[in-house]
Amino acid sequence: MCGIVGYIGKKEATPIILEGLRKLEYRGYDSAGIATLQIDGIAVRRSEGKLLNLEILLREQPLKGTIGIGHTRWATHGRPSETNAHPHKAGSIVVVHNGIIENYLLLREQLRACGHEFSSQTDTEVIAHLVEERLKQVSSFEDAVRIALQELQGAFAVCILCNDQPDTMIAAKVGSPMVVGLGQDEFFVASDIPAILTNTREMIFMEDGELALFQGGIVSFSNIAGQLVEKKPRHIDWSPLMAEKGGYKHFMLKEIYEQPRAVRDTIAGRLQEQQGDVYLEDLGYDDAALLSVRRMVIVACGTSWHAALTGKFLIEGYCRISVEVDIASEFRYRKPVIDGSTLVMVISQSGETADTLAALREAKSCGAMNLAICNVLDSSIAREATGVIYTHAGPEIGVASTKAFVTQLTALYLFNIRFGRATGVIDAEQGRRMINDLKRLPELLEQALKLNSKTEKIARQYMNARDFLYLGRGINFPIALEGALKLKEISYIHAEGYPAGEMKHGPIALIDENVPVVVLVPKNRIYEKTVSNMEEVHARSGRIIAICTAGDNEVNEKAEVTLEIPSLSHDLDPVLLSVPLQLLAYHIAVLKGTDVDQPRNLAKSVTVE
Repeated sequence: MCGIVGYIGKKEATPIILEGLRKLEYRGYDSAGIATLQIDGIAVRRSEGKLLNLEILLREQPLKGTIGIGHTRWATHGRPSETNAHPHKAGSIVVVHNGIIENYLLLREQLRACGHEFSSQTDTEVIAHLVEERLKQVSSFEDAVRIALQELQGAFAVCILCNDQPDTMIAAKVGSPMVVGLGQDEFFVASDIPAILTNTREMIFMEDGELALFQGGIVSFSNIAGQLVEKKPRHIDWSPLMAEKGGYKHFMLKEIYEQPRAVRDTIAGRLQEQQGDVYLEDLGYDDAALLSVRRMVIVACGTSWHAALTGKFLIEGYCRISVEVDIASEFRYRKPVIDGSTLVMVISQSGETADTLAALREAKSCGAMNLAICNVLDSSIAREATGVIYTHAGPEIGVASTKAFVTQLTALYLFNIRFGRATGVIDAEQGRRMINDLKRLPELLEQALKLNSKTEKIARQYMNARDFLYLGRGINFPIALEGALKLKEISYIHAEGYPAGEMKHGPIALIDENVPVVVLVPKNRIYEKTVSNMEEVHARSGRIIAICTAGDNEVNEKAEVTLEIPSLSHDLDPVLLSVPLQLLAYHIAVLKGTDVDQPRNLAKSVTVE
């Protein structure tokens, strides 16, 4: 997740901005840059890699000036490089940007027709050129920015300078965070509180569609159309560590709450609603190539393997092609039967998982088609795979995966639509219905997060149990596995996930009044079967925690406690079911006093076999 820092005042801007960027390093980034308004105009310094590289560059080529903007970039459009690093400059305009501009390709072609030349692969550079172009048509920098912002589609937070306006800075946001800090005769802008907390505790949080104009020693707020908005500052009394976590007690909880945003970023710019199709910019295969696929193998480890299992149910159900799922550490040692008509998909959050990378190389050596679902741009797996679907979840600090998992599920859903449309098994009308469901998903995830308080109370009831069972059927069976894994990882309680129908073939022997059983029972086509399994647990005095569809009175009567998720397409139930399972594991772990973000014996990315 990119970071923005801006400053306007009487002090030298560069040290303040550098300090702010350091405070945002926990978010993850691959390049950084700063621009300041000097006496002879705007100057820009950028470098690939860590902030240390930028600091070395600034020692060699210092930046003076009391107005400046800085950025740390987590690459989305365009690989990590100095050229793609922010700030981006076009004529007299310099901009830093967080988010994704969905219509940047169209805007870039329009601007090229007007004579603009682009130097980067980013969507951000379009903003600078667009403001520069509009500045030719209006009398002020402010008006040019307002007009340009109304032409952008997608999510953005921007901070903009103009060479011809040496006392002015503009910030605006739609869908990405932005906070303004108030100082003595100075102002700060940042994408997150930690960046400016050492300079001020008085902050104003901008809302979507708002613009902040810093000019002549004052700041004014308005909507993008120009109507003034009254804003009141808040005093922030956080410790530096709390600030990095956004006020949350742990990174894991913060990342659970980031899931609606993460899913929005995963689907942003990819939905072609009219065609009932999706655009996957780095897929690497056209329709003819996808038509040649005779079978699929999905390979992953840990939580990503659970996403792969879910993908099997999804893709086989819609696309009617055989999908095999394999654990990466086993794949290359069993002489897999794959060839040029096999599509091998590997899934890895980090893109550096050693076993998964080895599996990808094995697939390529066998001549198989290959594709990766990955979160980190230009990681080893992303570089070596023929095609990539990036999840755009942003950095995940907590070891127990949450937002990376739900965005992997979302990416699989996107691929399912694209593969189905390419092969003709999903028509345009069905594609439009699926896209409509996907568009509703972030809002429904926000509703599911309202279960937090109730889940914490349930955690207190069950925190002392020594064993848990998790049951699910069909596409939700892998989510039972994931729920059990989350509990094991961070609370150190023994937990097992099973297909609900498999319970009577062994696990039922474990059930008594001391064993909580988490049953995933949304209303789908096998709902009655799952309710029947729940009855079997009840008959043996098992303590049932049911996660069901909102308004399900039958389940509410049978379970000891229930957590209700919103109703959506059954194929997207796995995403919504994941939220209460994550919250349950989190709260039990907190109550037991474990290290939630860094559980014992575990690493975030397993880079050795």
